[in-house]
Amino acid sequence: MSDFNSPYWSYYIGTVVVLGLFACMFLLWKMSKSNGQPIDPGENGHVWDEDLREQNNPLPLWWVGLFVITTVFSAIYLLLYPGLGSFKGNLNWSSSQEHAQDIQANLDSIAPLYAKFDALSIPDMAMDPQAISIGSNLFLNNCAQCHASDGKGSKGFPNLTDSDWLHGGSPEKIQETITLGRVGLMPPMAQAVGTTSDIDNLANYVLSLSSSPHDAVKAKKGQEKFTVCAACHGAKGQGVQAIGSANLTDQIWLHGVGQVAIENMIMNGKVNQMPAQKGRLSDSQIRVLSAYIWRLSNNAPS
Repeated sequence: MSDFNSPYWSYYIGTVVVLGLFACMFLLWKMSKSNGQPIDPGENGHVWDEDLREQNNPLPLWWVGLFVITTVFSAIYLLLYPGLGSFKGNLNWSSSQEHAQDIQANLDSIAPLYAKFDALSIPDMAMDPQAISIGSNLFLNNCAQCHASDGKGSKGFPNLTDSDWLHGGSPEKIQETITLGRVGLMPPMAQAVGTTSDIDNLANYVLSLSSSPHDAVKAKKGQEKFTVCAACHGAKGQGVQAIGSANLTDQIWLHGVGQVAIENMIMNGKVNQMPAQKGRLSDSQIRVLSAYIWRLSNNAPS
C-alpha cells in the first residue's frame, strides 16, 4: 500500500491540477481554430449523406472571456493558496491557522467575562447563576455527546449526576479529569481466572458483592478467584480511585448489568477513553465547566 504522506502524492496532485488548467486553455484554442481547409465560416467541414452539414457557430465572446478569466483566476489562486499538493501558497494561509486565530480572538473577547470567575472557587462558582449558565452551554457543546444533555450518561458513559466517581468527585479531581482526560483499562482476565466454570463462579461472586441476583453456591466457589481482581478493585471490591477502578459493591454498572455482562468483561476486558479538553478549552472555561459538573453531582440548589 502506498504511503499517502510521501512526496509522490503531492507531486501527482499538483501535476494533475496544472495539466488540467493547460488542457482547458488548449481546448479553447483548438476549438477556435480551423483545420486549414477553405470552408464556410458557418460550417466545420463535416458532411454526411452528401448534404447534411455540421454548423460551426463560434462561441460567444462573453463566454470565451469568462472562461479565460476563470482559468487565469484559478492559476493565480493556486499560487496564493494551497491547492497544488503540499504547496502552501505564497500567502502561507491554512484553514487550521485561521481556525486557531478565530478561537483565540473569541477567547480574547470573552476574557473579561471569565476574569471575575477566576477569583472564585469552583464550589462558589457553582452558586453563581451566570457561571452555571455558561457552564451549561459548555457542557452541551463539549460533553453532552457522551454524557447526555442531562449529564446522566448511558451505557459505557458515566452518569455525572450521582456520587459514584471512578477517579474522585472533588472539584479538583473533576477539573483534572476534564483537563487531562482519562484512559480506563481493564485487561482480559480469562487466562488468569481459569476455566469457563471459574469465570462463571467469579461472575456470581462479583454479583454477590452488590447483593445483585446470583447463585450463592457458585459465588462461594468464585471468592478465591477474586484474588486476581483484588489488585485493582481492592480486597472488598470497593475500587481504588487512585487508579480509577470500579466499585463492585454498589449497583452501578457502567458497561452493563447481569452475569453475561460481567463474564464478557472478565473474558474480553474493556478500554474506555475520555479525551483531554486542554487545548480545546481555556483554563477559565475548564474551571467554569468543572463547577457546572460538580453542581450536577452535588445537587446544589438553584
